[in-house]
Amino acid sequence: MPSLNIHRNDTVKVLTGADRGKTGRVLRAFPDDGTVLVEHVRVVKKTVSSKTGQRTKGGIAEHESPINISNVALVCPNCGTARVGTKITGDSRMRICKKCGQELPTKK
Repeated sequence: MPSLNIHRNDTVKVLTGADRGKTGRVLRAFPDDGTVLVEHVRVVKKTVSSKTGQRTKGGIAEHESPINISNVALVCPNCGTARVGTKITGDSRMRICKKCGQELPTKK
C-alpha cells in the first residue's frame, strides 16, 4: 500500500485546475488511488433519487470529488506552502517542513 505525505485534517492549497489558489482541509485521503478529498474544492453536482422507506429527499446534491495528490501542496503554519520531508529519530518517523524545518503533526 503506497504512503502519502498528506493526511486527514491537513490544510492544503490547490496548485492547478479550476480551483487553483483555494485552500481547504483534507477530509479523506485515498492512498491506493493517490487522491485526496478537500473541503469546498472540486464540488460537483449529483442527482439523488428519493428512496421509498427512507427519509431521503431527492434532488440535486453537491459534494466534493477527489483531487490528485500532485495537484495540492501542504500548507505549513509558519512559512506557507511547502514540501514535506521525513525525519527518523530512533524508531519513530515524523514529517517536517522542507522550508523551515518545523515538525508537522502526524496522523495517529
